[in-house]
Amino acid sequence: MAEQPTEGDPAGRSWPGRPAEPLSGHPADARFVGPITYAAVDGVPPAQTRTGLFARLVARAPSWSGPAAIAACFAGVASWVLITDPTDGGATDPPSCLVKLTTGLDCPGCGGTRALYFLLQGNLPQAVRHHAMAVLAAPLLVWLYVVWSVRKVTGRRLPVPKLGGWPAVAFLVAWAVFTVVRNIPVEPFTALYV
Repeated sequence: MAEQPTEGDPAGRSWPGRPAEPLSGHPADARFVGPITYAAVDGVPPAQTRTGLFARLVARAPSWSGPAAIAACFAGVASWVLITDPTDGGATDPPSCLVKLTTGLDCPGCGGTRALYFLLQGNLPQAVRHHAMAVLAAPLLVWLYVVWSVRKVTGRRLPVPKLGGWPAVAFLVAWAVFTVVRNIPVEPFTALYV
């Protein structure tokens, strides 16, 4: 026996626990079709619509909660790095790098945690020595976080550098060159090996 088309669903598709077509044309304004059956929103299957507990929590959260959550995560990571002092460990000590453990070579991220440790200590030369590309990217990442946070909390837009296209390609190429150069086993490149 075929299902009867649900009100507001011209294709006749229905899914349990999903909203019907919206009243105002906006997916957030979906209406309830029946006691159990919901239908597609603008022809989009329910699995692709923003419904459910997480979507409701995001919609009700204060504007400062996202930036505060990211700041709390960063504070936790920074505290862990300062407490554990990653400069004392070897390749087999946690956090370990699988590439370095198996090949003996520095991977593109090797030294990043130690660079963060030295940045938090205010020792810029040692931070650059352990991972120059991470130190170069750090101010940009902090600025992007500030721009995003200000926009989320106040709605005010701060200037953002253009990151797409050639600047992104140039950064990735520089990072690849840095990764290769730091693994060259002759002086002066051995100074970059961590």
